Amino acid sequence: MTAATVGCATASGGTGAQTKTLRYQGAAGDVTLPELAADLGYLGDLKLEWVGNTISGPQDIQSAATGQVDFGGAFNGAVVKLKAAGAPIKSVIGYYGADEKAHSGFFVLEDSPITGPRDLLGKKVGMNTLGAHHEAMLGIYLKRNGLSPDDIKKVEPIVVPPVNTEQSLRQKQIEVGVLGGILREKATERGGVRKLFSDFDLLGAFTAGTYVFTEKFIKDNPDTVRTFTTGVAKAIEWSRTTPREQVIERKLAIVAKRGRNEDPGALKHWKSTGVAEKGGRILDKELSLWIDWLSERGEIKPDQVKLADLYTNEFNDLAKG
Repeated sequence: MTAATVGCATASGGTGAQTKTLRYQGAAGDVTLPELAADLGYLGDLKLEWVGNTISGPQDIQSAATGQVDFGGAFNGAVVKLKAAGAPIKSVIGYYGADEKAHSGFFVLEDSPITGPRDLLGKKVGMNTLGAHHEAMLGIYLKRNGLSPDDIKKVEPIVVPPVNTEQSLRQKQIEVGVLGGILREKATERGGVRKLFSDFDLLGAFTAGTYVFTEKFIKDNPDTVRTFTTGVAKAIEWSRTTPREQVIERKLAIVAKRGRNEDPGALKHWKSTGVAEKGGRILDKELSLWIDWLSERGEIKPDQVKLADLYTNEFNDLAKG
């Protein structure tokens, strides 16, 4: 049964039949937290139905908003933006973030004359997509260091596929490149690059993205949403408390048995989900930061989105208290 076929009887709080199958998009070569939760047995009688892989967070939550999938995950700024556009979505749990082990760094060449924010004027900064996490981090870094809005406009963020970022930096096609995860580790191992700053340097440990459902899905399927959210929360804590080698081994086994013809090599470098709060509990500041950022950019009006409408921890049993 899909979300579209769930009866109206469930609107009273789950007294009728609720969907037990959740359609979702995966990520090639990776194991998402819901997939991990399912494999660990944390989703109870819920089943996940993979419909393909997502190309980006904004695309994933747009698919959830339009009913092509039942849930999706994205950078919190994208969640705010979609909500501001009128999409009836609500975040229920955080699923990725930045910490000492999991973060994105802004790198320059070792001999680059760039040592601070003012040196970025007129320079190209390569990142995976515009209007999302990395461009926000760049803007916060520049603003915090006293650059005016006019100065900030002189720094040029451009799209460079993550797998090409290091090469583009070394060939001087860009002056700064954003590198995270295995790509960051490989680049620093090879040497010749240095970190200018990272999202973790800027904001400390923080949750950067959340999973969303539509408000109608939540209303019609509250028990399903609770099982899903609490199951994902348990998977976050399992990843936090289980030895890293065992987490990687489990993820590699999941990829091997699902048979999607993908390269799991990057999983061997996994270190952390980066989720800041216990069980992915969502905090006001994790979304208000992006309301402010988008308002300053003129992409939304300051009062266009209310925090209370953006998220709930109600369905996360590990976030209580």
